[in-house]
Amino acid sequence: MKRRRPGPMKRRPRRTSVTAASPMKRRLPGRAPFTAADAAALAPLLQRLDATLDRTARLAADPVELPRRYTNSADQEVAGLLAACLAYGRADLFKPILTRLLDQLGPSPAAAVDGIASALTARAAPAAGAPTTAEPLPVAPLLARLAWFRYRFNRPADLAALLAAIGHLRRAHGSLGARFAALFAGSGGSPAALRPALAAFARELREAPPVAALLRGRGVRGLRHLLPDAAGPGAAKRWNLYLRWMVRGPDAVDLGAWPGLPRAALLMPLDTHIHRVARRLGLTGRSDAGWRTAEEITAALRLVDAADPVRYDFALCHLGMCGACPARLTPAHCAACPLVSACRFARAAAGSRRRRAPGTGRSRRR
Repeated sequence: MKRRRPGPMKRRPRRTSVTAASPMKRRLPGRAPFTAADAAALAPLLQRLDATLDRTARLAADPVELPRRYTNSADQEVAGLLAACLAYGRADLFKPILTRLLDQLGPSPAAAVDGIASALTARAAPAAGAPTTAEPLPVAPLLARLAWFRYRFNRPADLAALLAAIGHLRRAHGSLGARFAALFAGSGGSPAALRPALAAFARELREAPPVAALLRGRGVRGLRHLLPDAAGPGAAKRWNLYLRWMVRGPDAVDLGAWPGLPRAALLMPLDTHIHRVARRLGLTGRSDAGWRTAEEITAALRLVDAADPVRYDFALCHLGMCGACPARLTPAHCAACPLVSACRFARAAAGSRRRRAPGTGRSRRR
């Protein structure tokens, strides 16, 4: 009878206790609905977080700092849209580019883009039968002025098309705010109207008459990234951020340049920081960062403040941006967090630590 040769012994992994410096497991507790009782417990914590936030320091890391230079609503809506369109990637990379662009546009970004759109519109043809005096569009000079622009995969033609499109829409409708308000009202004027109004607004900008000549030979992909389709699968974070700046306020952060639109209809601008914090607070159980997740988070925050559901967006986003609620948490992070008593992740992690046997770090058997 052959004897089986013993194989190599498998070493069991060591269990280690969680210390203040070691990262906590990223497993979230099971999804339970966010209730009115949860909202009542969270509301004072959010108020405290918002009240104690160092806005001066956080504005320096936020794109809204730049449109806040301006006091005129026309300049605010133009500078705000440029800031929102370029607000992808790291703020310390895109803010210097945005600063240079606004400096180049001069004291009034609105007057600058209106002038660009006017210059790119050929002179009206004379009466029938008379010789035409229409001049060619001055595309080359504009592209030469913007030749310095490079940001990730966007190039001078993309930026020129964006500036011309903004100017065209303003000249056609008086202001960007007036046009968006009309699209919002035409879609029903309720929170459900926000997405189709945004999609139509972006489409009108992308299809503005001056755009085609500026993008000849370049294609529309870069412009579509600057002006994404809100009807697509994403959360349209930059569009919803722009709307928050325009509709809320004026206050220490937001501009309030479009006061006629209801704050209650706004949607939470969903990025990686908001998504992470929202899941830990139980505002959503969804793992994707799409539009439906943004709607779920906003619906939960309406239980906190029905009239202004995105009121705490700035504070919550910067809680993640400043490193206070990072992807790899430690107990020290949770101990310093003003929202810890409402955090489902922190409660689950604390319960897991309590179940560990002292000294060995092994779980107790019941």
